[in-house]
Order: sequence, then C-alpha cells, then structure tokens
Amino acid sequence: MKEDLSNPLSLGTAKVSKLLMHYALPAIIAMITSSLYNIVDSIFIGHGVGAMAISGLAISFPLMNISAALGSMIGVGAASLMSIKMGQKDFASAEKILGNTVILNIFIGILQLIFFLIWLKPILILFGAGEETLPYAYDYMKVLVIGNVITHLYFGLIALLRSSGYPRMAMNVPIITIIFNCIMDALFIFVFKMGIFGAALATILAQVLGLSISVYHFSKKSSFVHFKKGIFKFEPRLSKEIIVIGTAPFLLNLCSSVVVIFINNSLKKIGGDISIGAYGIVNRFGMLFVMIINGISQGMQPIIGYNYGAKKYDRLKSVMKMGTTIATIVVCIGAFLSIVFPYSIARMFTTDPTLLEVSKQGLRITNMAFPVVGFSIVISNFFQSIGKPTQAIFLSLTRQMIFLVPLLVILPPLFDSTLGVWLSIPISDVASSILAIILVTRQMRKLDAEGLRVTSDE
Repeated sequence: MKEDLSNPLSLGTAKVSKLLMHYALPAIIAMITSSLYNIVDSIFIGHGVGAMAISGLAISFPLMNISAALGSMIGVGAASLMSIKMGQKDFASAEKILGNTVILNIFIGILQLIFFLIWLKPILILFGAGEETLPYAYDYMKVLVIGNVITHLYFGLIALLRSSGYPRMAMNVPIITIIFNCIMDALFIFVFKMGIFGAALATILAQVLGLSISVYHFSKKSSFVHFKKGIFKFEPRLSKEIIVIGTAPFLLNLCSSVVVIFINNSLKKIGGDISIGAYGIVNRFGMLFVMIINGISQGMQPIIGYNYGAKKYDRLKSVMKMGTTIATIVVCIGAFLSIVFPYSIARMFTTDPTLLEVSKQGLRITNMAFPVVGFSIVISNFFQSIGKPTQAIFLSLTRQMIFLVPLLVILPPLFDSTLGVWLSIPISDVASSILAIILVTRQMRKLDAEGLRVTSDE
C-alpha cells in the first residue's frame, strides 16, 4: 500500500529518499523560480532602465537582506520548531506556533517600516550609494519598505506550509507569485515607463497575491494546521523559542548585509559605481545556486526536525548524506559555468562594455570555491533544524564575518584593485567549510552515542 507522504506523520516512517524528493523538490523548484525572478528582474532593470540602475539595485541588497533577516528569524524559526513539535506529537503547540508567527511578523514588520522610512536615505548612502545611484536605490527601496509587513507574512506562512505537510503548495504559491511579478515587471517598466519604482511595485503586488493564497489555505479547517480561535494569543515561551532557533538565519542574513556594505564600499573606492554594478550581477548569478541549496535544506528541515524530535537518528543521518551530496553537485555546476562562460552570463544583464569586463573577472574569481559552499550551507541548516542555534550561528559568523570581513580589509589595499575584493570571497568559503565539517562530525558522534542509549533503554 502506498504511504501518504502528505501526512506529516510519514516523516518518521516513509523511505528517506522518497521523503527528501517529496519535500525538497517543491522547495528547490520554488527557490529556482525565485532566483530566476531575481535574475529576470535585474535583466529588466538593466536593459529597461540602465547600467546605473543595476548599481542602485546592488546598493539595495544590504537593506533587502536586513528585511529578509528579520523575516527569516520568524519564518525559519517557526518552521523548525513546528517540525520538532509535530515529531513529538504536540499538535496543539504547532497551531499556536502558526498564530504567533503571524503576530511576530506583523509586530516586527511595523517597527521596521517606521525605522526605515525615517532613515532610508542616510542608510543607503552608508551602504555605498553615490550621486548617480542613490535615486535608483531610494525609488526601489521605499516601495519595498512600505510593503515589508506583507513580505514578512508572505515568507513566514510559506515556511509553515512546508513544515505542516504541504510542500507542493509551498512550491506553487511562490511560482504563481513570481509569474505574476514578471508580468507586472514588464508592464510597469516597458509599457508604463515607471522605471525601477515599477519593478519594486510589481514585487509587492505579487506578494499580496501569494499571501492571499496562503491565508486562504490556513483558513480552511481541512488543513492539518489551521487558523482557529485562541491561537492568536501571544505566547512568550513559544515566541522566545521561535526567535532563538531563528537567530541563526537572522544573523546569516544580517552578516550578509554587513559584508555587502564592505564589498560595495571597497569596490566604490577602487573601481567606482560600475564595479558595484558588477558585484550585483555576480551576486544575482551566485544566488541562483545558493537558493537551490536553500531549497534542498528547506526540504530536509521537516525530515530532520521530525526525526530528531522522535529520536530516529539513523533516518536523520541518511537525509544528511543525501542532501550534502546533491548540494555539492549543484554548486560544482555553478562553479563550472562561472569559470567557463562568465562573459555570456554577464551579457544577460547588460551590454555596457566596461560592466561586462568587470563582471567577467568577478564571476570567475568569486565562484572558484563554490564546490565547498554547498555542504557548508546544508550543515548550518542542519544545526538550525535540530534546534541548536549556537552552532548554526557560529558557522554563519565564521563565513560572513570572522573570515570574510578581515579579508576585505586586508586584501583590497594589498592588490590595489578589485581583484583583492573578489579573492576575499573564495578564501573565506574554504576556511568556513573546514570548520563546518569539524562541527558536524562532532554532532554526529553525539547522536550515535544518544542512539545507543535510546536502544539500550528500549
């Protein structure tokens, strides 16, 4: 008899490879679609608005990452905790997590809205905006800041769709959202000539559509976890657990913002605004593969969390082996394309000859160490999925801050060119990956010992 993989209880009984395919494939497709949208969005802006608009978009990355950091703290933390609670058969807490996710996202979103509306221009200047790029960055971000409550709720509920047993819906909602976004992008930029402002407006309108679909799903009583009376009461203990577990992705995105600020300012000082635009292209392409790895990690998360809560460690280890293998293959493809076809990749975004040359160098150098990035990201998400944020936070800090920031301070002046900035990234990737291997090896030994104790008690 075929097992119903849509039932969350199957996470502890079904074949691990089938579960990984069932949960990871929709997440990967959703992430690829999201990354392709980001690429298409940049292509529309690059060809429809201009090279400086690409640089303005790159200036906006840190601020978008900070917003994503706050959203990830709630969404990913809630999803990880929900999987653990369902593995423990604590379904009442799972529904309270749903309610508190909505409360926390609205509260944090409003606070963020107020702060960034007041300080938006000074922040963008701090992040590297110049006289030519500031108008583009400001027009883009002011729309996203106003709509950030919608953005937080949209991503938070999608994360819970996956953890509550609906991975296909967690795939379909972003796909519908992104298709609508691309249509509106083309309409606002090329037909109504709304420029970069139109691109941002298209993003928010698309997220309104996606959020509406998710809210409708969780409003249905037939959904395994759904809105009901009493779950929207603020629970300090659950909310604290959500935030603690979600601290790792929060710091990861926050560190990414700090790193991008360093990179943008280093590139502006050495190569000017055009170099910042080149980094925007490099970042967009690299994120395609990082997002695929994140999709794999998201698919692994409910399986790891459930089986960790149920103390089925052999199943947990099996999904880790499969996930890290697939992730490594994916990033090797990314490294190959970056090294062999950098000019073709850059040409998708722009026809500006200077921007093409700088982007070509950046793509080749920054993605040299891509083959080790895949399993490093999976390992960090593994610790997060089992409710051990300290290790996940440490790994996030090593890659983004402890290694990369000092390198960005040392290497650019040493080379006196953008080469120093580009080289900093692969060197930090290799160093942090070594630490990730050491930490996950120690954790697996602890799980082996715990598994032996569980077996002897039985």
